[in-house]
Amino acid sequence: MDLRQMEVVVAVAETGGFTAAARRLHVVQSAVSSTVRALERELGTALFDRTTHRVALTRAGEAFVPAARATLRSAELAREAVNAVQGKLCGRVTVGTMQGVWAGLHHALAALRAEHPGVVVQLRQAAVADIRQALREGTVDLAVVALDRQQQRGLTTRLLSREDMVLLAAPRRVLVGATPDGEVRLADVAELPLVDFPPGWAIRHAVDRSFRAAGVDRSTTFEVNDIVAAAELVRNDLGVCIMPRSIADRFPELPQYRFDHHAPHWKVMVVRPPGEPPPAVAALLRHIT
Repeated sequence: MDLRQMEVVVAVAETGGFTAAARRLHVVQSAVSSTVRALERELGTALFDRTTHRVALTRAGEAFVPAARATLRSAELAREAVNAVQGKLCGRVTVGTMQGVWAGLHHALAALRAEHPGVVVQLRQAAVADIRQALREGTVDLAVVALDRQQQRGLTTRLLSREDMVLLAAPRRVLVGATPDGEVRLADVAELPLVDFPPGWAIRHAVDRSFRAAGVDRSTTFEVNDIVAAAELVRNDLGVCIMPRSIADRFPELPQYRFDHHAPHWKVMVVRPPGEPPPAVAALLRHIT
């Protein structure tokens, strides 16, 4: 068994097929198929269930792929360590992030690029639950995300900011119960058509938590997985939306309302697996403030 065989199997698993894996690896499909068959013969078991419509991991494949990813990453880290000793910082850093926290990250990426042009950064945007799982699996090196206390377990974290959330509404919408200085109650907001984000999103988690703490039931009118789409629904007065103030500020034409009590909030932090970070990851961490 060698690293190339592991790389091929991981590519098939991640792309969902032999043809897609061949495109990723810049080889012909027959080369991918023969590599997988040879490894399966060596292991004495099939790694994939093959049908005319799909390719799926077997139980053996599900066990093999995470270990193969870890091995490939270890080999990459070994190369990076040698380069660091020689005074060359190269390698790859995979960064997980959520919609809404990009503004504070691009400065760090620009500084890393200027300091170490040989380091390649891959950005992976996903829901916070998926990013946390990727950190545990080792497919993401670090992340800038919002986690609650329970989600932080088993990870190394550093707080970047704490931010309250606000309510966005259309300019022509009159909010019953709003105070003259722009405060609203969660109970009044629950009576309005709400634009929500999907479960697993950090914003949704914070909003759910606040409504539970206030003892208020609410229902979702629209559920979207894009911040701009949420703002468009609000702009057209189809609903109201709760989001962090820094994100809401990107839509200055939409009035913002503060919450009088139980305001949803999130804590944005840089998160990584425990232990000493690889040199390229450590270099990026120095620039994230």
